[in-house]
Amino acid sequence: MQHRHAAWIVVLAGVSAALHVGKLPPALPVLRAELGITLVQAGFLLSLVQLAAMALGLIAGLLADGIGLKRCVVTGLALLSAAGFAGGFAHGASALLALRAAEGLGFLLATVPAPSLVRRAVAPAAPTRMLGVWGSFMPLGTALALLTGPLVMAAFGWPAWWWLTAALSLAMAAWVAARVPSDGPRAARRPADGERWQRRLAHTLTAPGPWLGALTFGVYSAQWLAVIGFLPSLYQQSGWGGARGAALTALVAAVNITGNIAAGRLLARGVRPQVLLWAGFAAMALGAWLAFGASAAGSAPLRYAGALLFSSVGGLIPGTLFALAPTLAPGERSISTTVGWMQQWSAVGQVSGPPLVAWVASQAGGWQFTWVLTGACCAAGALLAALTGRRHASNQALALADQARSAIK
Repeated sequence: MQHRHAAWIVVLAGVSAALHVGKLPPALPVLRAELGITLVQAGFLLSLVQLAAMALGLIAGLLADGIGLKRCVVTGLALLSAAGFAGGFAHGASALLALRAAEGLGFLLATVPAPSLVRRAVAPAAPTRMLGVWGSFMPLGTALALLTGPLVMAAFGWPAWWWLTAALSLAMAAWVAARVPSDGPRAARRPADGERWQRRLAHTLTAPGPWLGALTFGVYSAQWLAVIGFLPSLYQQSGWGGARGAALTALVAAVNITGNIAAGRLLARGVRPQVLLWAGFAAMALGAWLAFGASAAGSAPLRYAGALLFSSVGGLIPGTLFALAPTLAPGERSISTTVGWMQQWSAVGQVSGPPLVAWVASQAGGWQFTWVLTGACCAAGALLAALTGRRHASNQALALADQARSAIK
């Protein structure tokens, strides 16, 4: 029996987890003023979730494949909720840093198993469409946090913002537990051949598919976070600072959703994955050139149009990669491990991309050569897209052949 609402519940759970990542940037000025947090400490607070993903993404995937998808999501949401409630009572940077690390682990546990859980909850003929929708969880959560956080903190203070996101995660944990189909007994999930986590790990890391998906995600996330992160600075120079700049940045993050959803629909209609990946990287290259290049320096609207193009069409990339995860994985029980590996390399890109862009800007004395770095990422992404598309087609052909042999037997 298919549970058509369960997939949407999982997507909403991902959005609630993403709120914990996005809640911090609008809160930093308040935290620095009220708790005396230094700029360096603020930087660590921002990067701890990504650092957790760099260190633990693969482990989270192994855990999800081992203990069960639903159990892992509920555990992650509960951990996010507990860390969020405790964070509202923090009185200094040390406590916030420790709790931010816990939130990083909770975020991974809540999101890494989700694509497999979404796939399990929908009809066999329609997984790509919902996996494209799943890919929008991060930009949607980020945009909601950027828009809602300042309003909540202005009215009730930053602890209320922490408690609100914690309450949402707790509610989602209860909803997932109540309405998403059960994993079943743990013994039933144990493979007949006694497969251990070491075998799943080796199976994943020695297959080319997970590497191609992970590296493609890495070159995407490196430039996306760098461009989105520095847009407020660019808008400040263009006279679009304050609340206006925050709203414009939130919109740029939000339009990424359109590409994610479109990817799932286009894949379901038979468009080749590499075509979508190429379109996404081409749009990101052109959009970054318009947003940061010297040719558009005198036109703030043209810069903004470039940023919208960069994010919206670029959203085809994560939507496509999440949809491809089941075929890039070397086996059914390695899907979450493959997604964890993709998350790990996405975090590598998020940690390395912004400092590289900042270094280029400081060396050039402005943003005009930022597009060179993003263009290099797009060129690498285009090559990886071709290889990823070939691997997807090869794995899909092998899967169809296996199904045909099983039907004959």
